[in-house]
Amino acid sequence: MKAAVVLSAVPGTRIGEAATSEETEGVAELTERLNPKIREAREVAMKILKPSEKELSRGLQLHAESVVFDAYGFSPRAAIDGAAYAAAVAAGASDLELRDLREEMSMTRYVHNPAEQREYRDAWRASGVTCIFQNAGEEGQDPLRLVKRLARFTYATDMLRDLVAKAAVPDDVLDAKRHGRHCLYFSGNGVPLTQQWVSVPDELRYLRVFYQLGIRMMHLTYQRRNMIGDGCGEKSDAGLSDFGRQVIAEMNRVGVIPDCAHSGWRTSLEAAEVSGKPVVASHTTCTALDANPHARSKPDNVIRAIADSGGYVGICCIPRFLRGKGDISALLDHVDYAARKFGADHVAIGTDVSYSSQNSAEERKKVPRLPKGRTEFRSLWPADTFQTTQQMTDSVAWTNWPLFTVGLVQRGYSDEEIRKIIGGNVIRVTRDAVGRTQ
Repeated sequence: MKAAVVLSAVPGTRIGEAATSEETEGVAELTERLNPKIREAREVAMKILKPSEKELSRGLQLHAESVVFDAYGFSPRAAIDGAAYAAAVAAGASDLELRDLREEMSMTRYVHNPAEQREYRDAWRASGVTCIFQNAGEEGQDPLRLVKRLARFTYATDMLRDLVAKAAVPDDVLDAKRHGRHCLYFSGNGVPLTQQWVSVPDELRYLRVFYQLGIRMMHLTYQRRNMIGDGCGEKSDAGLSDFGRQVIAEMNRVGVIPDCAHSGWRTSLEAAEVSGKPVVASHTTCTALDANPHARSKPDNVIRAIADSGGYVGICCIPRFLRGKGDISALLDHVDYAARKFGADHVAIGTDVSYSSQNSAEERKKVPRLPKGRTEFRSLWPADTFQTTQQMTDSVAWTNWPLFTVGLVQRGYSDEEIRKIIGGNVIRVTRDAVGRTQ
């Protein structure tokens, strides 16, 4: 993709006018100096979309000038230090130690390692993403378990403030865009619980603590059943518990967005119905588009309830969840379905994927083969025969974000609608979520 000639899509100008140098530079950041991995993924998506020059130019310019807010995802990941990891294996490190070490390296190694920092910066630049609703809490309810990822991303944003900062309020995201930087808005994959069950206030006291530490959205459940409600992997689909209703009331009060992306359909529906503030399914798909939908998808009645709460569904980039062709066209089909049926105000893109360093494969070769472990409880999915291909995965790569915008141009959306879908709706919900404790 060449950016030498840009058709301006800035409000107040005419398509076809010569672009200003600033506009051309913005598009060049998305399209030039791409490393081989990013370029290859871009080419796969381009072959599927086949945009006209006019569609491509308008989409890239719109992406470059807009606030792009990934509704749920991961910032670019570093390659592990294979030699150091192998040394830990040789020293007899436990499975838990090794898992933590792998996460630590992938989530922070770009802070000090020049090669990994170059990968990190290149991926952010090519994506054109302003902010990610960052997964900053490991799946579960234990506060000590949840705090580990939060610490890692707090450290990364503290150390790389010139590139990516922690966003505490929505205006921080807009400020990052104005100054050509990026930011992370933190999400946790669980509600922190004391597990002492003395009283509801005691059980929920860490919710506000984690808000104060920067968490602005929390999963109600993660696949399985917990004390809040049933997850999407439970056949019973029993819905939200009485305690779960108290949890949502406290989230509303404090200012944390309830996220039912991994919750069962009834839990999701009831959460949206009882919440006094917007509820979201930050990374999901639309059940209606497949005869054999994935458990992580949401049916129309649930999406309607989420929309009625003022929230949104974020369409993810996981081929297995998208079904159909499982590629960028399937992603756009789900966005299109949600936007046409429930309104462009209630759909976003929550990729649930990340860019992984080109150096990862080489570093993994240094690690000895480990025995296969048992499937984690949280990963006990219903049986599924969908086959994911490399083309599917490449086409919805995180660094292909600019082409998601191009695809929306192809689907006939207005600039205003596209701005909402690629970031504006997330900003709106983060503003609506602000609690009474401020």
